[in-house]
Amino acid sequence: MKVGLLSDTHGYLDDRILAHLEGCDEIWHAGDFGVAAVSERLAQVAPLRGVYGNIDGPDVRDLHPKNLRFTCEGLDVLMTHIGGYPGKYAPEVRAMIKENPPGLFICGHSHILKVMTDPKHGNLLHLNPGAAGKHGFHQVRTMMRFKVEQGKVSQLQAIELGKRA
Repeated sequence: MKVGLLSDTHGYLDDRILAHLEGCDEIWHAGDFGVAAVSERLAQVAPLRGVYGNIDGPDVRDLHPKNLRFTCEGLDVLMTHIGGYPGKYAPEVRAMIKENPPGLFICGHSHILKVMTDPKHGNLLHLNPGAAGKHGFHQVRTMMRFKVEQGKVSQLQAIELGKRA
């Protein structure tokens, strides 16, 4: 399963993002779509899984949940928008991870691309794709691509999409 992962589009999609999503089996969006049209356009490219973010209005919240837990190719995945990171999880997320740690935890919100493991919770892999949109303090727009095979993430790519402005 080839996955394109992005977050914090804030209503912005360009041809560069769409080109990197070509050939993906699924697209995962970790919140702050900005408008429902972004979700609808991504779903035209490949099947979409997503969560709403703090800036998303009712149109996006009607399409996506706050938290999403699913299994992909044997990998237990937990996705939310405001999640923190290992050692500094948001309280709601900390409780979910402590009770039943996933193999992969994905969040957005910070606009900072991160790849970390959490040895306290079964070496879960934490991914934050940074921000693919133009709104925010980040300097470079980013996203990720990877494969999920037999319960493991492989061929992880951090993709720079160019300057924010």
